[in-house]
Amino acid sequence: MMSEVSAAAAVPAPLVAALAASGRRAVRLVLFDIDGTLIRTGGVGVLAFARALTSTFGRPDVTDRIRFGGRTDPSLVRELFGHAGVDPTPENLSRFLDAYVFWLDHLLTESRNGGPCPGVQMFLEQLRQLPQPPTVGLLTGNIRLGAEIKLRHYGLWDAFEMGAFADDDADRNRLAGIARDRGSALCGRELTGDEILVVGDTPLDIECGRAIGARVLAVATGGARTEVLREHRPDWLLPTLEEANAEALCAGAAVV
Repeated sequence: MMSEVSAAAAVPAPLVAALAASGRRAVRLVLFDIDGTLIRTGGVGVLAFARALTSTFGRPDVTDRIRFGGRTDPSLVRELFGHAGVDPTPENLSRFLDAYVFWLDHLLTESRNGGPCPGVQMFLEQLRQLPQPPTVGLLTGNIRLGAEIKLRHYGLWDAFEMGAFADDDADRNRLAGIARDRGSALCGRELTGDEILVVGDTPLDIECGRAIGARVLAVATGGARTEVLREHRPDWLLPTLEEANAEALCAGAAVV
């Protein structure tokens, strides 16, 4: 992980002063999606789904019928069960997810593909170096253990102070509210939407940020094309986090 902030991260003092005078609130909570935003697994997550289905239920791989981006693990499993003819009982969901985390850990250990998305480590370091660093957390459709396995593998898990995961709720927009409330608890007061920044790579990430009135930074490092992300009107849209400026984003600047 980088230990120094790039000189490009500096925001001119007049800009900071102008933002303060405008009455805009500084961002106190930054929430990250995982897949396609923080990391790419090189297809290991989808392969782990396929292996869990075949090893646990003896069904052929039907993951090619599912769109994974921006969704929660339980919603994906239920759709997978529908295609595979598996009864979507709570017991079967639990059996599947137990097998999934086993295969995820095993396949990541064997894989030589994937890694943090461009600029992730630098941007996290920029956030830590701010004069008043925001709380940094996760807002993800991954179950908690799956999120931890992925982020520990790439050395990122310890960068996050809190999170909301698919174990908490299968609905991504309700997860955003859970993440806001947990972040507020750490900050010691109730946060308003404009004090929260959601970082994601899909239209569903933008939608869940809007569900709590948060500012949204979309990055085109996942499966969604830039023009598709632009149609959903995030506050900021960047090719990667390499172009992000933490100080400007947390101050609410129009240009970052």
